[in-house]
This record gives sequence, C-alpha cells and structure tokens, in this order.
Amino acid sequence: MAQAIGSPPQGDKVREIVSERLRTAQEENGEKLTIEWRGSPSHRHVIAMPIELLLFNPDTHRIRAQRTLDPIRDAKLGADPWSEEGQEYLDFLLKTQPSSPGKTDPEFEALRDSLDDFGQQQPGLITPDGILVNGNTRCAALRELGHRHIRVAVLPEDTTPADVSTVELALQLRRENKRDYSYINQLIAIEEQLSFGQRPDQIAREFHIRLKTLEQDRWVYALIQEAIARSKSGDGATLRLVDFEDHQEKLRELYRSYTSEATTNRDAAEALKESRLALIMLGFSKTDVRLAKPDFFEKYLKPKLTDAPSVFQEPAVSSTVAIPGLTVAVADDAPEVKRAREVTNDVLRARSATSLGTTADTLKQDESANLLHSLRESADNALMLAGRDERLRQRKVAAADRLSDASDAIGLAASDVAQALATKSVDEDSIDEALVTLRHSLLALARQVERAITGPGEGTRWLTELDQGTV
Repeated sequence: MAQAIGSPPQGDKVREIVSERLRTAQEENGEKLTIEWRGSPSHRHVIAMPIELLLFNPDTHRIRAQRTLDPIRDAKLGADPWSEEGQEYLDFLLKTQPSSPGKTDPEFEALRDSLDDFGQQQPGLITPDGILVNGNTRCAALRELGHRHIRVAVLPEDTTPADVSTVELALQLRRENKRDYSYINQLIAIEEQLSFGQRPDQIAREFHIRLKTLEQDRWVYALIQEAIARSKSGDGATLRLVDFEDHQEKLRELYRSYTSEATTNRDAAEALKESRLALIMLGFSKTDVRLAKPDFFEKYLKPKLTDAPSVFQEPAVSSTVAIPGLTVAVADDAPEVKRAREVTNDVLRARSATSLGTTADTLKQDESANLLHSLRESADNALMLAGRDERLRQRKVAAADRLSDASDAIGLAASDVAQALATKSVDEDSIDEALVTLRHSLLALARQVERAITGPGEGTRWLTELDQGTV
C-alpha cells in the first residue's frame, strides 16, 4: 500500500531549482508531457534536472514486491527512504530481474543500451521536490551511463500520494511502454487502486485486462497473502511477495480449478487448493501441479509421506463452527482438508526458513531444508502414481471421445449434403468415395469392439450386425 512519503531533506533546494527552470520553460513554451490528472489531460512542462538531485520513489509499483527480498534493507528503507543506503537498495532493485533478483534484468540492459545509443526519448516525471514518479529505471540507467542530467516533467504543487500512484500507473500502463510491471507488482497496484475508490471495471480497463481476469488476480493475491501469513514461524521468518513471482500461470490455473470445483463441493475445492499450493511451493512444474486433483493428498501423497509430522496428527473429525453473535453454525472443514492444510503449512514454514534474507538460525534452516527435500521426494513419488492413473483414465475415455467427435462430424456432413442438394451442387463421386472409406473404417471398428466388449449394448449390437452384414 502506498504511504505518505513526505518531502526529502533537500526538498526546498530542489523546489527552488525546479521553479526557476519551469519559469524558463514556460517563457520559451518548451516541450510538454501530457498526463492524466484527476480525470482530465494536463500538459506539464519538461525541464532538465541534475540527475544527482533526484530521488528514487520508494513506493514505485515497479519494485513493490521486490522490496521484500531483503527484510532488513527493506526495513531501513522504510525508516529512511532518502538515506544513501535506502536509495542504493532501490537502485539495486530497479536493475534486477523481478523473478530472480540476484540477476540483472535483460530488459534493464536493453533500456540502458538504447539510452546509450539514442539518448533519452521520453521525459520522466517528478514531484516538485525531486521524487521520481515515472522514469525511475531510466534514471538508474542514465546514472550508470554517467549522464549528468535527465529530462523530466513536474507535477503540481498540491500533489498527494494518491495522485503519485495514479499518475505513475497511467503512464506505465500506456501501450507504448516497453517494460511491463511484474505479475506481483501488478497485483499490488490493482489492490491499491481499489483502496483509492476506483471501480473494478475502471481498473480492468486501465490495466488492459478483462473484468473476469481482474477477479481472478484478486483471488490469487488474497491466496498469496494468506500463504505468507501461514508461513510465519515463531522466530519471525516468513515468505515474501517476491517468492511468488515465478508462479503466475500455476496460480491462475489453481483459481480456475478451485472455482470450478467449489460450485459443487467446497471441501473438494479446498483439498485441491492445499495440494496444489504445496506443490507450487515445492517447485514443481505446471504440468505436475495440474495432476493434483481433490483426492491427490489422501490417495497419493499421504501414503508416501515419511517426514511430515503434521500428517500423523489426526485432526478432530469434521463438525460445525459457531459464528459469534449469530444463532447459526457452518460446517467445519472435512478432516482430509485439515490434514492437507497442515502439510501445506509445513511446506510454507520450511520455505520461509530457507528463503534468502530469512531471520531463521542456521540449525532451523538446515532442518527446514531437509524437510523440504523429504517432502519433495514424497510428492515426486505421489505425482508418478497420479500421472500413471491419469494416463490410464485418458486411455479409457479416449475411444469414447473420438467416437463422439466422429458422430458430430457425420452430423455436420449430413447438413453439408443437404445444403449441396438444395443448391444443386452435389459431387456424387466424391461423396460415394468418402462413404466407401467410412464403411471400411466402421467395419474395422466393429471387429475391435467385438473383441473388447463382453456385455454388448444397443450401439455395440448394431455395429456387430453391420460387420456381419445383417444391417
């Protein structure tokens, strides 16, 4: 959530320089940048500012999730965002890859190379006291290249933190922008705009997504926040938003599977959610995670677990839970859901203890790493069994699915023949040739069906009679 970031220590000095250069730009009627300002277009004059006087915005949406990478440095940044240490942390984050913060982002390198070759094409945007609203990454790249000035437009004097957030989003989400927000940072920005009173349909339009996708992403963000809360251990170790950057498609698939299952069976949906969340945090691929159906934990994973204390602590049987202040009660989670949730909690807490920047001690990290290794091996074995059963199931239904598709195709062929007859454009030879091929295919199918089906029904009997020439 955006905070009131206030004015930096050199704010008054920067304001004087900005005011002087704005007066010159207005007199010369120089370059302007058009922004959306409180619902209407606003044309802001562009000036050149000494690059060392400008400050990175600690609340920029571009690195909101990545700030959690190092909790200690993030805490110092929150306490003093204008300090040299805080600004160095922001500079580091602006250059790193969102899903792998230890690596330089190739998109940053491409931006830096473009600025080196062609110069600054688009102006940035600052507050009157020199905080970068748009152009944080450009500023980092220009500093690395040794540039002394950066072109920026300036927001009005009465700018609020909400204005800064809204304007930054509006500029960053323009289609010509070449560096998109990371997935988690976009989720954070969506929630922030909702907190400012924006309607969901307006936000969906600004982010160029459908309203259904917005609802999906809000569910995913709530799940991430829940997982982070569940990962917290007694020593304060916890998962970070950045730990979920690589899992966009897996989390979106989880939403689709969960909502589909929840329409008929909430407990099944919860069991599926817990199993898939555990597999995601254990680092399995999307195709592996997809194998986790509602019965995955009880049928496949639980028998394979060798080192997960929670699963052997049988939870109380399902009951009802009273709602304080009301005379009604709702059904508690089923026992299998509780068991799956406890194992998922084991995974979440172990991941938090082994993540970069954790506050857990060395012994706790080693224990957690061993637990994760054991759980992954158990899950790997469970997935092998689930995958085998899924392949068997697909083979069982494949023949029926193909016959259903063939039936649909024949129905369409009948309509095509009727249309050709109506327009007197029947190609009799081609139709006859295709029917001969169809007859051979049906006879071959009849012989296989006779061998496979021991209790023939109406369709099988008809096909057998066709093979015997009695139809």
